[in-house]
Amino acid sequence: MPVWDISNAKHLLSRCLFGYSRKDLEQALSYPTLEEFVEKSLLASLPLPPPPGDWVNENPVANNGTADGDRYRSMTYWWYNQQLGERLNMREKMVLFWHNHFVSERDKVNFPQHMYRQNTLFRRSAWGNFRQLTKEVTIDPAMLIYLDGRLSSGNTPNENYARELMELFTLGIGNYTETDVKQAALALTGWQVNGLNATFNPNRFSNTTKTFLGKTGNFAYGDIVDIILEKPQAAEFICQKLYKEFIFYKPNESFVKQMADVFRKNSYEIRPVLSFMLTSDEFYKTDYKGAKIKSPMETTIGILKAFDMTPAQMNPTADWAYVYTQSQALQQQLFFPPSVQGWVGQRDWINSTTFVVRGGFSDNVVNMMGNARAVQFKNISAPVDYARSYKTSEDAVKFVDDVVTLFLQFPLSAQKKEALVRTLLGGTILANWSTSTPGADVQLKVFFKAVMRLPEFQLA
Repeated sequence: MPVWDISNAKHLLSRCLFGYSRKDLEQALSYPTLEEFVEKSLLASLPLPPPPGDWVNENPVANNGTADGDRYRSMTYWWYNQQLGERLNMREKMVLFWHNHFVSERDKVNFPQHMYRQNTLFRRSAWGNFRQLTKEVTIDPAMLIYLDGRLSSGNTPNENYARELMELFTLGIGNYTETDVKQAALALTGWQVNGLNATFNPNRFSNTTKTFLGKTGNFAYGDIVDIILEKPQAAEFICQKLYKEFIFYKPNESFVKQMADVFRKNSYEIRPVLSFMLTSDEFYKTDYKGAKIKSPMETTIGILKAFDMTPAQMNPTADWAYVYTQSQALQQQLFFPPSVQGWVGQRDWINSTTFVVRGGFSDNVVNMMGNARAVQFKNISAPVDYARSYKTSEDAVKFVDDVVTLFLQFPLSAQKKEALVRTLLGGTILANWSTSTPGADVQLKVFFKAVMRLPEFQLA
């Protein structure tokens, strides 16, 4: 079992949450062991949050008199709130993982009610049973619309979902044939979308014998999922995606096979394989720490968390609207992945444009500190007040070290730390540093901006 210390705790929180505050880190370390923290906090069961509005239960007909774009925006703000308020539980990270795995997107699905229900399915099943989740996704209204399952019938089977079910959702290329796609498409027929729900129309079902992945029978959608999951490649495919998301972008295939063995032995329950992964020595290897490029949501929400912002302090008409536009510019708009393959992540998150946007976002958050007339983030602490929440605030060297320790996962060189101390001092000497000195608030802002513009800050 890996040692439960500040280095491993920071690494675990940075990978499993959308950032963390000092209070989060201290609370995590209050658990006596890593295993106890993972079981009792990170993977603890939670009630579902209240919906973003009563409209989620309205029959989706003719926009219900309201622009769906407005509802999608409000639902996105609602999800931001869940991410910011996640505390020490990784459910929201898993909701985004499944959203990026079983991809649907708002422009084709159209009605936000369907996307909300799919999002709730991912939240309810975040670490439930993968077999059951896959079956439910297969007949989920948003998915039936997005991959054209609702248009599929025995006479004219549509192969879109059948293909993606195997290629992107369960097996990967090379583990099925074109004949398997055609036969699976027949078994998936009969499902349509009626209002908020999916309904089965037996007249549209291909009530015939199918031969799929070497088995023959009059299969329906549930049978197709069951047959797929009999193949060992299925468990390995999902575990490889979990590994790439939470450990390292280049999978250790030997460890992936260990994960897959846990997955299969636990009947495709997701929680045991997550627990195995997060408490393994593999997860905490030094080479993996600070080796993941933060996603836009990890960046934006993480910055707010680092400065102790909470959902109650956020103004949805200004703060979340700004996060929304900046996330778009950073190329991650929730409910709107770029394709059925989802967001690729890692190096795709950083380019000459998005790196500048990241710096602009962090600069703007700092600019708003203590500014009562600010448009965004007017409830964020003043820089001096925030600095004084550190016991080391009056010692420039120790304060810089504490901030760097909290904000960064990647080790910072002594030269860069010295440069940050000089930035904080702003020309004065160490002996003269004090948060009570006139102009300290200005120097603190310059310092925080400098920390968050470091390339190391972009790494989790």
